[in-house]
Amino acid sequence: MNAPVVVAYVGLGSNLGDSAGILHAALESLDRAPGIRLGCASSLYRTPAWGMTDQPDFINAVAMLETTLAAQELLAAMLDIERDAGRERRGDGADRWGPRTLDLDLLLYADAVIDEPGLRVPHPHLHQRAFALLPLLQVAPDAWIPGIGAARDALATIPSDDIEALTYDAPPPPHAAG
Repeated sequence: MNAPVVVAYVGLGSNLGDSAGILHAALESLDRAPGIRLGCASSLYRTPAWGMTDQPDFINAVAMLETTLAAQELLAAMLDIERDAGRERRGDGADRWGPRTLDLDLLLYADAVIDEPGLRVPHPHLHQRAFALLPLLQVAPDAWIPGIGAARDALATIPSDDIEALTYDAPPPPHAAG
């Protein structure tokens, strides 16, 4: 029996190294991972650091994925991709807001509301983060955040004028080439 296909949205961020290149490689890794297909990706956005602000700006994007993986399995695949990109997470979470080579956040998983150890969906701060909402709305203009409402309404309540859309787009998904 085939698993159902679920649409999920993943936030991508980086502020160490060649951030744009790291995000492009992460998109390719997501598309190659078993049970995951990259549907589309937003443009890249330069955004000031959030949380711990004394660090380099981030490059952010959002990817729309089609997946047959359960949410926990998708998260595990995302964490593997982070590790492969050189991301090290401290067990105590002390580096949560610090600089990183790659950060992948599961923003939405269909219309599911999940509250399990290590996984909360929708992402608990999605409605407060313009750096995630702007690219999300680019790929999903009618995005709905369960328990919150329309993503565009959430974005209208927070400042976003310090976020800069970069002049180039993320590359097309590898499976679309040829």
